[in-house]
Amino acid sequence: MDQFNNVDLEFANFEDYVEFEFSDFEDEEQQTVPENPPRRNTYNTDSDSDSDCEDDFQTVPFLHYFRLFRLIFHCSIQSFHFGLEEQSNVKTDTSAFEARNGKDIQGIPWEKLNYSRDEYRETRLKQYKNYECLTRSREDLDKECLEVEKGNSFYDFQFNTRLVKSTIAHFQLRNLLWATSKHDVYLMQNYSVMHWSSLLQRGKEVLNVAKPVIPTLKHCGLAHPVSRVQISTMAVKENLMVAGGFHGELLCKNLNHSGVAFCSKITTDDSAITNAVDVFRNPSGSLRVIAANNDSQVRVFDAENFASLGCFKYDWSVNNASVSPDGKLLAVLGDSTEGLIADANTGKVTGNLKGHLDYSFSSAWHPNGQILATGNQDTTCRLWDIRNLSESIAVLKGRMGAIRSLKFTSDGKFLAMAEPADFVHIFDSHSGYVQSQEIDIFGEIAGLSFSPDTEALFVGVADRTYGSLLEFTRKHYYQYLDSMI
Repeated sequence: MDQFNNVDLEFANFEDYVEFEFSDFEDEEQQTVPENPPRRNTYNTDSDSDSDCEDDFQTVPFLHYFRLFRLIFHCSIQSFHFGLEEQSNVKTDTSAFEARNGKDIQGIPWEKLNYSRDEYRETRLKQYKNYECLTRSREDLDKECLEVEKGNSFYDFQFNTRLVKSTIAHFQLRNLLWATSKHDVYLMQNYSVMHWSSLLQRGKEVLNVAKPVIPTLKHCGLAHPVSRVQISTMAVKENLMVAGGFHGELLCKNLNHSGVAFCSKITTDDSAITNAVDVFRNPSGSLRVIAANNDSQVRVFDAENFASLGCFKYDWSVNNASVSPDGKLLAVLGDSTEGLIADANTGKVTGNLKGHLDYSFSSAWHPNGQILATGNQDTTCRLWDIRNLSESIAVLKGRMGAIRSLKFTSDGKFLAMAEPADFVHIFDSHSGYVQSQEIDIFGEIAGLSFSPDTEALFVGVADRTYGSLLEFTRKHYYQYLDSMI
């Protein structure tokens, strides 16, 4: 994964760093850098492509400085494109009823703009530049991808709220939202983990990491206080909330208990971002926590006492690691075109995944444990049959960006695939993934999650003004019952 030093992750403080409005950029070359600029971010800029954020400018020295901030603050649609100030008396939520009557599901007032939604979408598709780590020929990639029918409707829009909004600490990491029921969602917002109740339509802070966090677990030598953690990834399963930090932190909180049971900096390498975390049960039923870091290591902990159970070393930074439903296999993805399948107990490599053209950042296991989905910066998701890894069984293509988040429903019926911005795709696995629904929005996508009962899909949008939480509900067809009415 590319390195950069995150100055701050709070969207609300954007003006503290940039002393001008985006709408002022009529002539980019005449702009100057503000006096005493903040410490700039550093990351790999060897690629000819710009970033996951769309790009409207020509490359000039000042704009290079400006783009570094855009990677953190993710191109606020309101400030940059619409130039409209949100009024305090504007209703922030959008219901399904309002959407059916013509209101934009994100509350964007297209009727007040000089261009239509379709015109803006067309422009954005043309100008968006996908972030790449490796510049390789991709002429044959489209030939591998399935021809997919996109006009399906598996999940209907239900509700959108701007009372809670996701934020993103690293532009390549987008697993920052988890649903534990069709009414309960957890998401990262600035230095807090928020709980949103779709039933009560109310948000509540459940974890604040801006202040010092003291672990409550006694007699754990690994536990140490942490403070001002920039959460880079998270997972919520089995009543356990696990969060990874920008400087190698790991925090674990039992949702039924007050305080944080375990927290520590699990690596001494300052650049070792915790890129992914997962909660799983091993074959004997014991609960485990796994963390993948930028120091090329995957660490396993006992979820009861947080004792270290293993540390697996690989040849490249590990951007994502996930465990199969039976707890036996470990998918390891990172700064390599190849992925790995390893033994979850020992970390020993048992198989290779060859086919992607860039680095991978997301994965998801089908509930049957036989199919693995991997998301890559080459803008594709590949599906692998664990019983035969000689080649991927299918390749799914995004619209404009890397595949940064993947989730299967618990019944295996649907696979959701999120790009860095604007598009979420839902594929019907029973059709061989050739039937899909495309959710078309505007803004950076911080994460997505199905509810455990498959009835709801939540999408977190990270944007300074239009940041929000979108809720969709599964559509059912009751032909037999309908025929009786």
